[in-house]
Amino acid sequence: MGQYSIKEVETLSGVKAHTLRIWEQRYDFLKPKRTDTKIRYYTDEQLRLLLNIGTLNRNGMKISKIAELSEGELKDAVMSIHNSTSEPDNFLDSLIQSMIDFDEHRFEKTLSSAIMKLGFEGTFVKLIFPFMVRTGVLWTTGAVNVAQEHFISHLIRRKLKVAIDNQFVEVSEKSKKFILFLPEGETHELLLLFTDYLLRKQNHQVVYFGAFIPFEELIKAIDITKPDYLVTYLTVPLEKISVQSYLKKLSSANPKTKIIVGGTQLQQIETILPANCISVNSAEELFAVIK
Repeated sequence: MGQYSIKEVETLSGVKAHTLRIWEQRYDFLKPKRTDTKIRYYTDEQLRLLLNIGTLNRNGMKISKIAELSEGELKDAVMSIHNSTSEPDNFLDSLIQSMIDFDEHRFEKTLSSAIMKLGFEGTFVKLIFPFMVRTGVLWTTGAVNVAQEHFISHLIRRKLKVAIDNQFVEVSEKSKKFILFLPEGETHELLLLFTDYLLRKQNHQVVYFGAFIPFEELIKAIDITKPDYLVTYLTVPLEKISVQSYLKKLSSANPKTKIIVGGTQLQQIETILPANCISVNSAEELFAVIK
């Protein structure tokens, strides 16, 4: 059974902690439990309930009205919204619930509905990326456990690989060659896979190395393939070297190759990137660089 602090519930549900406390004082539908030291926490069941409440409230239903609904009426109202909505936040709530419950059927239904209404790229930009951001911090703190992370990452990865396999690249004069990799210590591969899909769709050549690539082996591969661009993402601290030092080392070894780099580690440090490095801090910036 999951156990979430009020801050973790705020992150997952999007409902502010201040609002949660007000709801708890005025209504009986949400009662957090407390540890032996009197610290409030929420269970999986309470988080599911809050996600549903948040969906209804965000779509115009007053909290006083929601409090009067039975469990069945609450679920029916939420299902009605999911069947008619094109708002990413509503899909996001459903995606989080599918992760909590290890519910593959709900994941498939949610993602299929999102793709129909937002398109494949729109689904990943407006739904999957915010989902990864919202849950990513909690994976590192243990609020979302390893099994949940692996479960949902596997399902997303499977969708991406099918999309990648359906892209046929016909090399032309406009095609560029990209090496996609993650350095040692970096294992979060979903954004790299999405970049693979985008590049192939734009008719570029991709040499995909994936995660945990030793620096020396990378340099050997670059010498053989002679790419126009390198692409990598840094979401966790690197092993035995700082992010600044790693990028400087990579740039020095490949001064004529452009390096596209993104990830939360860049946002957490203040550093001047080498001249041949291009920073991407959002999906929109990634689109702009690729196009």
